[in-house]
Amino acid sequence: MTRADSLRAEYATSQELMDLVRYTAETLSIEFDRWDEQYVTGPSLYFLIVADIDFGDYTDPLGGNVWPVEWCEVVSDDPESFIEAARDVAFNRDGAVVISGDGTVQKQMVRVRNLSNAERERSDDIVAAEWMGTKHLSALEASTRRQVLWAITLSEEDGRVTTFLDGTYKDYQRDELGGRWRPE
Repeated sequence: MTRADSLRAEYATSQELMDLVRYTAETLSIEFDRWDEQYVTGPSLYFLIVADIDFGDYTDPLGGNVWPVEWCEVVSDDPESFIEAARDVAFNRDGAVVISGDGTVQKQMVRVRNLSNAERERSDDIVAAEWMGTKHLSALEASTRRQVLWAITLSEEDGRVTTFLDGTYKDYQRDELGGRWRPE
């Protein structure tokens, strides 16, 4: 068993980190009230939760796009600070935010490389939805990598939050977010 497989098994049973990150994306979607305005884009997020911080073999740094680690370096240390940092990133930066399985947020935001032909052959059963844009397709593909535990996106177009795991996804339209706790 490789280190990534071991970490994946260890973190796959914990939902707390996934819930905090998804809750943050849902919070930003619900807070934004201009989704129906023409020429207005909402907050946009792309999170990768990874089993190992050695993610350089499938990502590239995205220039000056960085996570404000001075606001929040570990997701669970201060969830409110994490939401504030995510809010800033969602409106002002581009790229994927990488979070290690222990909740540590990596400073450098990244572009995730497409799957190689060999990786694609192993992931033939990936089925993308028609509504998926570049960020969502990247997250769907990235979720098939052994090093990636989960991926989560917030769509700037309509506020939908999508979670990705092992080449599958669960999509939550904006009006479905928050469930019974959703403010009306």
